[in-house]
Amino acid sequence: MKPYIHAKNSAKKHGGKPEDYQKIHDFIDSTKAAMPDMRHRAILHSAFGIFMVEQVFGTTITNSEGKKVCTRDLAEDHVIEDLGFIPTMEHWLKNMTMQDWMFGGRRKEVKDRFIKID
Repeated sequence: MKPYIHAKNSAKKHGGKPEDYQKIHDFIDSTKAAMPDMRHRAILHSAFGIFMVEQVFGTTITNSEGKKVCTRDLAEDHVIEDLGFIPTMEHWLKNMTMQDWMFGGRRKEVKDRFIKID
């Protein structure tokens, strides 16, 4: 679902205008810039991502009607609308195959900041 659709849903549920909520929904989906398929959701579509929304935007925002809205509620709604539940990082990472580079063994080999990952 596109961030604007999430923002419209937030306005319908909490009042105000979609623009009141757009930045939060853009943030949650911002990882599309780095991974333009559904795997981008592994970063912020989780309990950790919801925590990050609170850290970045504060615990509440005030919409255009003057109503305080919990950012956690907005982020939880976004994730549930996309996935049907709120996964933990364990849900996303439990099947990740460990790679040698994850252990830092290539630190001395790397002459450039970016290397090609097999």
